[in-house]
Amino acid sequence: MTTGQSSSGGRAPGWQKEHMRRYLATGGEDGHIWEGVPTLLLTTIGRRSGERRTAPLIYGRDGAHYLVVASRGGAPTHPSWYENLVAQPNVEVQVMAQRFKARARPATPAEQPALWKTMAAIWPAYDDYQQKTPREIPVVILDPV
Repeated sequence: MTTGQSSSGGRAPGWQKEHMRRYLATGGEDGHIWEGVPTLLLTTIGRRSGERRTAPLIYGRDGAHYLVVASRGGAPTHPSWYENLVAQPNVEVQVMAQRFKARARPATPAEQPALWKTMAAIWPAYDDYQQKTPREIPVVILDPV
């Protein structure tokens, strides 16, 4: 999920780009914590365009792994960033000022329930989003390389 509650979340258009701009300009000092939760910047390669695409996302941790949720606010389709990383799992991550390469993968069916609980504890609206859509919302594991 990008850092929003629904497709618009009641926020002014362009708020995600502004959030990302502030995050990048301040090394995450302004933007790492968004609405009380931690966010990172995930950069994928567009599956059709081949261009770099960056999205601000709420994240959690599971040991050395970073976790993000492909909720898209409960929309019926996956977010573009998720489709991009499925096609090309080598991604870049920025947490605060730290930037690193990672390999992304959806959680396995065995991993998903526990990781979902971890992420829903951070952003309880994920449970609401899952109720809104027939698709299983993936938890994505980002393994630093």
